[in-house]
Amino acid sequence: MTPQSDEDEVWRQIVASFNDTAERDSADQPWPDSENVPAEPTRRVVKPSEEPEPDEDSYNDSYKDSYKDSADDEEEDEGHFEPPAPPPLPKLDLPTKLAWVALFGGPAYLLVAAMASWHMEGWALFTAVAAFIGGFVALVVRMGDGPPNDSGWDDGAVL
Repeated sequence: MTPQSDEDEVWRQIVASFNDTAERDSADQPWPDSENVPAEPTRRVVKPSEEPEPDEDSYNDSYKDSYKDSADDEEEDEGHFEPPAPPPLPKLDLPTKLAWVALFGGPAYLLVAAMASWHMEGWALFTAVAAFIGGFVALVVRMGDGPPNDSGWDDGAVL
């Protein structure tokens, strides 16, 4: 037999057994014990380790106090990450601010006018659409293609 005829025979068997019922019903199959979930979750109890204490009473009291304070601090700080403050946003110049206002102002005017059922003149529609397109073009042109000025001498992989 050739490998192709073996494959064809396997496919014929799969197609012929497509509508056959399973030999064993799924309700009859045993459920594995590893899949059982306990009714109440088990809780792990960790006992604190006992530290040897110094012999002198006065030293002993100060040792206990300092040990408790340091243990409390460690428990509070453990697993808590506080990110550093983000750098300030760059200051925008007047043309960039105007471009952003035009980009969002034109569609905002059209949306408010449509929702309020205002009668819009042709020049108002043209101005709103032109403001949107002009703001977009201004932002794209001002974006620039070069690397940032503060990137240093090593620009990484530049293709």
